[in-house]
Amino acid sequence: MGNRLTQIATRTGDAGTTGLGDNTRVSKDSLRVHAMGDVDELNSHIGLLLCEELPEGVRPLLVEIQHQLFNLGGELSIPGFELLKPEAVLALDDALATHNEALPRLQEFILPAGNRAASQAHVCRTVARRAERAVVALDKAETLKETPRQYLNRLSDLMFVLARVLNRMNGGDDVYWKSERMAKADAS
Repeated sequence: MGNRLTQIATRTGDAGTTGLGDNTRVSKDSLRVHAMGDVDELNSHIGLLLCEELPEGVRPLLVEIQHQLFNLGGELSIPGFELLKPEAVLALDDALATHNEALPRLQEFILPAGNRAASQAHVCRTVARRAERAVVALDKAETLKETPRQYLNRLSDLMFVLARVLNRMNGGDDVYWKSERMAKADAS
């Protein structure tokens, strides 16, 4: 992957273009750059989540996800290159199964709320969905491998499950949407 940066302020982007890992230049508003930026933002939000108190096993999972997102960003920065492997999706599937198993079934929609760690996990979930949409849009313009799309899809699901896990840390619970159906059930 390209040269390592020794100088950050190169001024090469002043004209509205940025360099990809294969040394080509593209507009900063290209679909590829949008996808790269959304993945980078997601990785930054996970870094913020790592500042919180987390249950056993969640911290190493999130650190591994950060590394895989960096791989994904690298893959997006070099058209036709593959860094994110299908095994990374399987690792998310395993984490989903493990963490979801301990949770009660959802009876109603939940709000993206609760404690700070859970709320940050919900932010990660929504940014993962945006990154997924950006990758889907890029895939319509340029053929991509399916692993990046699958990884982001699975990651958003995992962040939802982790938000529920984090809300239960220290005895909390999900914050439920007050729907008419639930209100009628409670009144009965």
